[in-house]
Amino acid sequence: MNAPQAVKVLFVCMGNICRSPTAQGVLRKLVRDEGLDHCIEIDSAGTHAYHLGEPPDPRAQETARARGIDLSDLRARQVEPNDFGRFHYVVAMDHDNYARLRRLCPPGMEGRLHLLMDFAPDLGVHEVPDPYYGGQRGFEQVFDLIELAARGLLDDIKARYLGKD
Repeated sequence: MNAPQAVKVLFVCMGNICRSPTAQGVLRKLVRDEGLDHCIEIDSAGTHAYHLGEPPDPRAQETARARGIDLSDLRARQVEPNDFGRFHYVVAMDHDNYARLRRLCPPGMEGRLHLLMDFAPDLGVHEVPDPYYGGQRGFEQVFDLIELAARGLLDDIKARYLGKD
């Protein structure tokens, strides 16, 4: 398959301040480390408008910063139906947000919708849990899951769009 001008990935959680910006930051770093930032674009959004324009949760930023990833430039936005036409991958963090996205998804675009943890099937984990109401350990667990699944997602992008294994 020929590579489009840029492969575009959108991560989606509920408020776009914990899980999806963490995934955006993790994949952004992986892409930069492999020198692929010229051909892969990454964004994130939320299914709810709770935190529009806000930066990621300070606990998410602290966890990411401790692992060499800066999330401070990211701002929350709400997912829109036209995102399905703009992004090759619309990646939900959990089944609830997947279901919300499924209802927004225009006919014929269903193949663009994914669950993040499907890219790390060996873990046996199907959702990235929402760490918002928990402590710092929850953010660490979320980061670990996202990091493993983001590697699988990048492998999928390379195989499907970039002709690399």
